[in-house]
Amino acid sequence: MGKRIVVALGGNALGKNLPEQMAAVKRTAAAIVDLIQEGDDVVIAHGNGPQVGMIQEAMTQLTRSDPDRYIPCPLSVCVAMSQGYIGYDLQNALREEMLDRGIDRGAATVLTQVEVDPADPAFDHPTKPIGAFMTREEADRLVRERDYQVVEDAGRGWRRVVASPRPKGIVEIDTIRSLVESDHVVIACGGGGIPVYPTQGHHLKGAAAVIDKDFAAARLAEQLDADVLVILTAVEKVAVHFGKPDQQWLDELTPEVAQRYIDEGEFAPGSMLPKVQAALQFAQSAPGRTALITELQKARDGIAGRTGTRVHA
Repeated sequence: MGKRIVVALGGNALGKNLPEQMAAVKRTAAAIVDLIQEGDDVVIAHGNGPQVGMIQEAMTQLTRSDPDRYIPCPLSVCVAMSQGYIGYDLQNALREEMLDRGIDRGAATVLTQVEVDPADPAFDHPTKPIGAFMTREEADRLVRERDYQVVEDAGRGWRRVVASPRPKGIVEIDTIRSLVESDHVVIACGGGGIPVYPTQGHHLKGAAAVIDKDFAAARLAEQLDADVLVILTAVEKVAVHFGKPDQQWLDELTPEVAQRYIDEGEFAPGSMLPKVQAALQFAQSAPGRTALITELQKARDGIAGRTGTRVHA
């Protein structure tokens, strides 16, 4: 029998606009169908940092152009929009790739809500970058005009940051599980999921936040009882002393070693740190679970144990 695998795709890997996304999802679909062809069940979570920022910027401009006609769009609704349009392209690319290879399986996107705690301290300390990269001058203008919070992002420019609470649970988990068990490739928890919290009665209220997709994917993998969590990034393996003369690529990490490196500040916040933390969370959640951190084109080799960084208890 094949494995049950949850794959976490980065939002930046899906392109910065619609034409880029169309090309990117074709490459992504080919790599994911490699796993499906091995007989594995695959569930895909993805980021939406560039996309949700683009949507909110467009909605803000629309509201400013005609405030009597248009009202401001909550960030949670922008996350839902991003799930729809990314999922649309991704599921069609997967379907096409599978049919080209003679694989008769469905592909479906589940609009996914993820519960968060409204008292999560993350709401007081925004850290999640969204939207396009900006110059310092552009960032300063948005701070003045819109009261945005911004941060310099790994030497690539400035970006807006919003709250990034930890996910507590996947609201639509039963639907996702049913689709997986009926032989579908499922796209879920897009953009980390639509962040919601319960209020009066059974109502779920959207939160002004973006959940980190790696933590959402880890929670999704736990609740689906997956065998492997694959977190895809821009490098083949995790490294310590990254970018320094004594840089060292890591083939595997145990919880003890991973935690020591985290405590020593080896992994950059907003970059490799949440990936290692999410991998560690999943690997420790139950016996026999393994997390893999690698790049998209190496995913199949990584699952076979030939490359990537494996995190296991």
